[in-house]
Amino acid sequence: MNVSVIIPALNEEQTVATVVRACLADNPVEVLVIDADSTDATAIRAREAGARVVNWREVMPGVTPRPGKGESLWRGVAAARGDVVCFIDADLTSATPGMVNALSAPFAEPRVQLVKATYPRTLSGKPTGGGRVTELSAKPLIREFFPHLMFIDQPLGGEYALRRSAARQLPFVDGYGVDIALLIDCAETFGVDSLAQVGLPARVHRNRPLHQLAPMAHTVARTILWRAGVLRTKPGAHREPLDRVG
Repeated sequence: MNVSVIIPALNEEQTVATVVRACLADNPVEVLVIDADSTDATAIRAREAGARVVNWREVMPGVTPRPGKGESLWRGVAAARGDVVCFIDADLTSATPGMVNALSAPFAEPRVQLVKATYPRTLSGKPTGGGRVTELSAKPLIREFFPHLMFIDQPLGGEYALRRSAARQLPFVDGYGVDIALLIDCAETFGVDSLAQVGLPARVHRNRPLHQLAPMAHTVARTILWRAGVLRTKPGAHREPLDRVG
């Protein structure tokens, strides 16, 4: 089973090289950094660390990029060669070898289509307390509308993997709602038994201030409510499944 690592990146020059090296230590078929027009040295640092760096405009060049993490993931799936695509955030400061191997191991079971990482989340140097949008926005709504998904500890976590064949069958929300939308859609399309999770060490990344978390929480909440059928208006744009695009 070949694994492609996809790292969406926008101005992450301080951390992207460490993330790339940690992923390469697990010998995936490729590590792709999808650079969303960074204005710093992100692309240079990632390439020097050994990644294949692709500007998002180079993937499906006839389709103009739209802002958002989901756009980078969608284009990464289109560019990837592996049987499994493993998404890793570029701002991790706790990236260590073993992440990719752990996330890809459950795919030995044919029914598994998506694997989420579970881990403690740090906050301002403390071992717990992170994941504020997860705990205060996502999980209450999941409990209300998708209780069958409550066993997933980190529904918004950026470290997870999908069979590429499954990823090509699912739509991708453009913005921060992409991770939870893929989780909900995968369970709906392939069944709850298609989901798995594996333990990773504590997740350390750049903790954002509340004024930055608030719009993220709003987007996540709207995405969940949309998937639940409560919100009739789509929470921003989304890309059609790649298998429909061609």
